[in-house]
Amino acid sequence: MAHSLSQSLGQQMRMEQKLTPQLIQSMNILQLNALALENRVAEELEKNYALELAEHRPNDPDAAHPREDRSDGNGEAESFERLERLAREYSREDFFSSARRPPSGGGGDDRDAKMDAMANAASRPESLAEHLMSQWAVQDLEPELLRAGEAIIYSLEDDGYLRAQITDVASRAHPPLDPGTVERALALVQQLDPVGVAARDYQECLLLQLEALPGDNRIEKDLVRHHLHDVVRNRYPAIAKATGYSIGEITEAVKAMQSTLNLHPGYTVVEREVPPIQPDVIVEPAESGAGLQVRLTRSSSPRLRISPSVLELLKEKADDKNVREFVKSHVESATALMDAIKFRRERLKLVAEHIVEHQREFFDSGPEALGVLRMSDLAEELECDPSTISRTVAGKYMQTPRGIFPMRYFFTGGMTTSSGESTSWDSVKVAMERIIQEEDKKNPLNDDQIAEMLSQRGTAISRRTVAKYRQQLDIPSARQRRVY
Repeated sequence: MAHSLSQSLGQQMRMEQKLTPQLIQSMNILQLNALALENRVAEELEKNYALELAEHRPNDPDAAHPREDRSDGNGEAESFERLERLAREYSREDFFSSARRPPSGGGGDDRDAKMDAMANAASRPESLAEHLMSQWAVQDLEPELLRAGEAIIYSLEDDGYLRAQITDVASRAHPPLDPGTVERALALVQQLDPVGVAARDYQECLLLQLEALPGDNRIEKDLVRHHLHDVVRNRYPAIAKATGYSIGEITEAVKAMQSTLNLHPGYTVVEREVPPIQPDVIVEPAESGAGLQVRLTRSSSPRLRISPSVLELLKEKADDKNVREFVKSHVESATALMDAIKFRRERLKLVAEHIVEHQREFFDSGPEALGVLRMSDLAEELECDPSTISRTVAGKYMQTPRGIFPMRYFFTGGMTTSSGESTSWDSVKVAMERIIQEEDKKNPLNDDQIAEMLSQRGTAISRRTVAKYRQQLDIPSARQRRVY
């Protein structure tokens, strides 16, 4: 078979998008929430000599963001012309009345301010291990047993459970411990406060607490030892048949355990850390009294400017090439960050305003009126990519007259009701919750009945969809909701 090779020249036209460093930075800044943006700005202020915070000026939201010509940045002349244009957009008093930024070593007022901040900072809360060690250290025990108890304490998780195997605790110690010694120490650690600590599972945790309670806890202990599975699933008749206790006795015992026992004893010492929620956007009644207005929080819209110290340095060292290069690099970096923050501010406010416009019925009537709004639809409306909308709302919160909501909450798919109106899946979930809240607790509705009631209200969904939404809402099944 003959093979032939040939070469030819030709032209082909194609479109491709290249991400510039400035665009990449803008996208990265866009997806930061208020808290992350604050941290990013603080880092940049620390390392960029040309950048500083500008005071917010009332009734002039863009005063601290000078307009900047978009030169290509080639050559020193263009860079410093740009710097001079930035300077002219401020008054002389703005630039030259402020003192030069102190060196990073600081002294005097700067040192005092840092010391004051440290003095006023909240002290670190006591950890669970520290709480337990303060009790364990005073135990009169042989050294190996004390060492085994310490190994157990430092193996506990924040909720107070020992989920590591005894053999693993023993082998990780230095030098290794005898597993039997660790087992003996565990029984002693479990006597410390809080009661129930160092348990290896829920059953052991509850039994430790019941043993410490005064009075007759015979029924409660029996339920935990032998029927905990049925208690969790609300199978009281099956428990009554197996034990001979009446349903009334079982109900009272379960209520007593719910009111006195704690499944996570460690959290009674150390509270679970909950990430702070800092709104990026505030929606509030307009000052005119008609409609709603959207504004960004200060932390979500930091005001930056080029430092006056940079211009002073330039004037003093105008002929020094090293200084000019130093200033140029810092000014360009600062300007790129200011551009990215400006883009974020404008895009976030625009998206928030469109959310309020599309979801106005939610703000007027509540969650049941949440309408269908897809990111792809809003992206088409704003002539941008859906990924830009996704980055804009990612991790950000909106403070409204109805509470604080993730901005993603307002984007949801939906369905068309029998009346021809569009309704979101979240509003269907709200309607489900309301139906379940109003049901007869002695005869709760099953998923088929809930689906039928929603259908009667114009929202036709299947039993399987009801079950899926019920699980997403962490609502138990009808059998588990039943009150005896």
